[in-house]
Amino acid sequence: MKKAVLISTLSLAFSAGAASAQGVTLTFACDSVGSGYDQCKTGADAWAKKTGNTVRVLQVPKETGDRLALYQQQLGAKSKDVDVYMIDVVWPGLISQHLADLSKSIPKAELDAHFPAIVKNNTINGKLVGVPWFTDAGVLYYRTDLMEKYGYKSAPKTWAELETMAKKIQDGERKDNPRFVGFVFQGKNYEGLTCDALEWVASFGGGSIVDANGNVTINNPKTVAALKTVQGWIGTIAPQAVTTYAEEEARNVFQGGNAAFMRNWPYAYAAGQDEKSPIRGKIGVAALPAGPGGKPAATLGGWQLAVNNYSAHPKEAADLVRYLTGREEQKRRAIEASYNPTIASLYKDQDVLKAVPFFGSLYDVFVNAVARPATATKSKYNQVSNAFASGVYGVLTKKQTPEAAAASIQAQITRIKGRGF
Repeated sequence: MKKAVLISTLSLAFSAGAASAQGVTLTFACDSVGSGYDQCKTGADAWAKKTGNTVRVLQVPKETGDRLALYQQQLGAKSKDVDVYMIDVVWPGLISQHLADLSKSIPKAELDAHFPAIVKNNTINGKLVGVPWFTDAGVLYYRTDLMEKYGYKSAPKTWAELETMAKKIQDGERKDNPRFVGFVFQGKNYEGLTCDALEWVASFGGGSIVDANGNVTINNPKTVAALKTVQGWIGTIAPQAVTTYAEEEARNVFQGGNAAFMRNWPYAYAAGQDEKSPIRGKIGVAALPAGPGGKPAATLGGWQLAVNNYSAHPKEAADLVRYLTGREEQKRRAIEASYNPTIASLYKDQDVLKAVPFFGSLYDVFVNAVARPATATKSKYNQVSNAFASGVYGVLTKKQTPEAAAASIQAQITRIKGRGF
C-alpha cells in the first residue's frame, strides 16, 4: 500500500465519552479486525468516563504489514499524533527505541499476573516497551453439524484426516451449494501467511525457519513434505481464491456457511456465535492437525499496548494502557469478543469459560504456541518473514515447486543473515 493511501486510512473516530475542561485528549491507534475497533472504543470510553479525559480511537489498516509501515513512518518522524499504539508480538525489537519504558507505570503485582514469556518478549534491553493485552494462537474451526451429518465424531488430528473429511463434506454440500469449500485459511502473501505456513512446517517437524541460535533451517525434507501437502489443497479442498484471503476473508466464507473447516485466530469464535450468524451454535474449535510423525503446532500471535515516547501526555497514556490491560478489561473482552487473555488466572474464570469453553480445553495450545523467529532475527525479522511468505506463496500459486521454494527461502534468509541479524 502506498504511503498516501496508508495515511488516508487513518480516519479519526471520536469516542463518545465527554471530557472535563481539565482533561487531556489521547489518540489511540488500535484495531480494525473483526469487532476490534468497537472493542477498543468500548474500553477507551470506559477509561475516559472514569478519568475525565477523552480518547480518539483511530481506524487503522487491517493488515499488520500496512500498520507497521505506517507506525514506523510516524515514529521515525517523532510524531506526537498518536499516544498509544497496539503493537504486534513481533514488533518490540523493531520499534523499541521509539516506545516509552512502562516498567514503573504498571505495579509489579499486576505485571506478574501476565504470562511471563510475553512480558519477557516485550522487554528490550531492560526496557518494558509493551504491556500484554491479548495473546493468540492459530486454531482449527469446524462445523459441528456437518461433522455429525457426514459421520465424523471428532475433529481431525492429522492433516491427512482433514483432507479426507473436507473432501467428503465438500462433495456432499456442493449438491445444494456450489460455492461450498472444504477448508479456508490465510493464503495471501503477507504476515498472516507466515503464521499459517510456520504451523504447517512445524507440525511436520520442519522447525521454525531460523532456530534460536540464528541458524537458517528451513530447507529440509520435512518442510518440503509440508509444502507439497499444502500445494495439493489448492483447487481441491481449498478454493483458488484462498491465495487472496487474509483473516477476514476466510472468516466471511466460513461464517457465511460456505466452508467445513477454517484456520483462524480465537477472535473469530465470538463473531461466528453472534445472534445474526448463520452458523451460530454450529462451531467447534480444536487444535490444528499434525503432519506425519509430527505434532500440532500453533503460531504465537498476540498484541501489546505501548506508549509513544514522543507523546505529549505520557502519564495519562500509561494510565490508559494500565486500565486496558488490567484483569477486568481483559475479562470483558474475553467474554464479549473471545480475545485470549494474557492473565493466566482468567483461564480458570467460570464466566470466561462459559462464554468461550475452548479457552479451557485448548489452554496448552495457547501457552505452548510456536514463536516466529523475531528474537533470533532481531531488526531483520520483517525481511525474513517476507522471504518466507513469498516463497510459500509461490508454492500456493503453483509458480514454484516445494523443493525450489525451500531452497530459495534458505538462500534468501542466509543472505539476510549475512548482513547481520
